[in-house]
Amino acid sequence: MALFRNFAHFTTPSGMQNKQITEKTLVIGIIISMFFWGLGWPSGKVLSHFTSPVNFSVYRYILVATTLSIVLLASGMSFRIMRAGIPIVIISGVLLAAYSYFFVKGLQLGAAGAGGVLVTTLNPIVAYTVGIFLNRKLPSRNEAIGLVLGLIAGVVLLQLWSNAHNIFESGNIFFLLSAFTWAIMSKFTSKGAHYGSSMGFSFWQYVVTLLCLMPLMNVQEAMAVPHITSPMFWGNLFFGAVVVTTLATTVYFYTTTRLGAEKASSFIFLVPLAAAVSSWLILGEKIMLHTIIGGLLGMVAVYMINKKKGTAAEPEN
Repeated sequence: MALFRNFAHFTTPSGMQNKQITEKTLVIGIIISMFFWGLGWPSGKVLSHFTSPVNFSVYRYILVATTLSIVLLASGMSFRIMRAGIPIVIISGVLLAAYSYFFVKGLQLGAAGAGGVLVTTLNPIVAYTVGIFLNRKLPSRNEAIGLVLGLIAGVVLLQLWSNAHNIFESGNIFFLLSAFTWAIMSKFTSKGAHYGSSMGFSFWQYVVTLLCLMPLMNVQEAMAVPHITSPMFWGNLFFGAVVVTTLATTVYFYTTTRLGAEKASSFIFLVPLAAAVSSWLILGEKIMLHTIIGGLLGMVAVYMINKKKGTAAEPEN
């Protein structure tokens, strides 16, 4: 509890004034958070060996909702969202449930490092492409270059030149579905702050996700969970839910309010590297040349998409 009281004090306005948090401290905090996001991929891979995709997600979001409620209560932030925001919360929660299933299924079938690079690289590119179709707006010159580079990045990451069937193998199809689902979901979650605090919106989104997944879970498997004695299971479950989702994501959201969304979002480019390196160190997965080249092309693509009149605009997350 002391940890959450200190964390809450850190994130409240009074705590912000008393601590006088420097930009250097915020940068260190968000770099650590992005490393945790990347580390979440091999951690999820380990956890996926213990449970089915639906049950995996249910266990995780029970812990996330619990710890996030503690943060909200300790910080004095409101759980309340406006009535007009309820449909947005429901849609976001349903999409997050779908994303969670695709994420875990991809980890069970594919490599965590390659999946981490593929999904986190293509997420903003897919999100922007979806936005173009929804807004019926032609891309600018820089945006068009970025979209072409993004397409090339996808081809390189999937090695489609050697075997077009790669898109359906080794979990790639589930990683692609993850990127697409997250991109659609981001269109709704980006509106969350209009209906209450972002933390409160996230809490109810996780609750909706749980309500969607719980009827689909394997009850017999869930009843056996209390008897699991492996520290690998409990350690990775706690890490993925509490450290990666609740704490690291909260630090990211807080940093955007201090440094601005444009500057804070640029640190997301660290996630593919962190995912690939941590998967190599923890799981022994090889870092393939096409993964490095595709990841770098994706980063350049996102930069070009957001480059407007000499400055980078806020990317879609």
